[in-house]
Amino acid sequence: MQNRFYNAFDTEAYGAGRTPDYRSAFQIDRDRIIHAHAFRKLQSKTQVFLSGEYDFYRTRLTHSMEVAQIGRSICHFLRSRGGLLQEDFFIDSDLVEAVCLSHDLGHPPFGHSGERTLQELMVKWGGFEGNAQTLHLLTATIYQNETSVRGMQPTRALLDGVLKYKKLFKEFPKPPQNHFLYDPQVEVRGFVLGGAKIPKELHADEKLNSFKSVECQIMDWADDAAYSLNDIVDGVKAGVLSFEKIEAWAANEAIGPQQQKLLDGLFDAMRGDRLESVFSQKIGAFIKACRLRERENFMAAKTNRYRFELVVEPAAEREAHFFKKMANDIIFESPQLQQIEHKARRVLFDLWNSCWSNYVEKGPRVINILPTRVGKLIDAETTHAGKARQICDYLAGLTDGMIVRTYRRLFDPEFGSIRDLS
Repeated sequence: MQNRFYNAFDTEAYGAGRTPDYRSAFQIDRDRIIHAHAFRKLQSKTQVFLSGEYDFYRTRLTHSMEVAQIGRSICHFLRSRGGLLQEDFFIDSDLVEAVCLSHDLGHPPFGHSGERTLQELMVKWGGFEGNAQTLHLLTATIYQNETSVRGMQPTRALLDGVLKYKKLFKEFPKPPQNHFLYDPQVEVRGFVLGGAKIPKELHADEKLNSFKSVECQIMDWADDAAYSLNDIVDGVKAGVLSFEKIEAWAANEAIGPQQQKLLDGLFDAMRGDRLESVFSQKIGAFIKACRLRERENFMAAKTNRYRFELVVEPAAEREAHFFKKMANDIIFESPQLQQIEHKARRVLFDLWNSCWSNYVEKGPRVINILPTRVGKLIDAETTHAGKARQICDYLAGLTDGMIVRTYRRLFDPEFGSIRDLS
């Protein structure tokens, strides 16, 4: 049975045409992501705690899988409710799964610490942003080898689902730290919108960054649901979140009756060693807090992806915000995470400076410190901005382990025997 929710506009691929087979266009999107090298690398990239330091905590990969499960479940829940959706008119769960699985592909090693450091290093050269980097991978670099560099020819609907932010770096009055697209991605933005002119009022403030397809909204809420709750679970297991620290934090917050109820429930779950079970049930409640409603905008006539929007019950949003704030204030400001921030800055700055001095500055190259393929890509660029983007792509694509080993080979005198070269 054909799903009338989508049309040829939604399934059109970016780049060269794709050969249809027994799968739907969105199943091809999902499968290409799962089998990509960039996706496998997420198993060794930090979510909150340094990848490998605590083997049973979440990585970018397990987080992405959890977001995908929540996203699919939201699609099934919305479809089960009927109403605006019908048996042959529904949000495709394969598409939402693909969006969710790919939403963190562009994030660098060392988690948010690594992202902030690359933002600082790239501010002169067009910026670095995790979401924009994901788009860069999907459209330009996800399939790389010695002879070619190309994207995965994703559908318009997949690209739009990943596109949390639509405002270009240059469209801000001053260089932003996050929530932007790279300037050359104006072409991708144009493709995603089908060449439609963006209304002037959307360019004001952050309105353009809030203009999202319904699949992007589902991914965004699934992401919030996953990390607002799961960061708390991992924080407690790591010993970073304790009764004492939470109570000290709460003493400085405006805790109302609803927040106090959430705190009491958290403490009860911690005392009874039921935290994972209790918070898993909260995820189910977050899924059931979703509704659809119709909306009007300049894209609604082109695609149902903009004719409908996701609505989340305010109580669920407040709960997610409460736990996100707790995690940010206690976990991300903890000495353990600040040490990772310090490490990320030192490692990334030192590697960046080595790459820059050997591949960009005038004069003969001193040493070849990068893979041959990467060196050729840098040499092929004719501007400093282009060379900086290639260095940034290389560093952002490394896993936590890869970047530490590379750093040690360059700067640790005791690391570098023949057995260390793998």
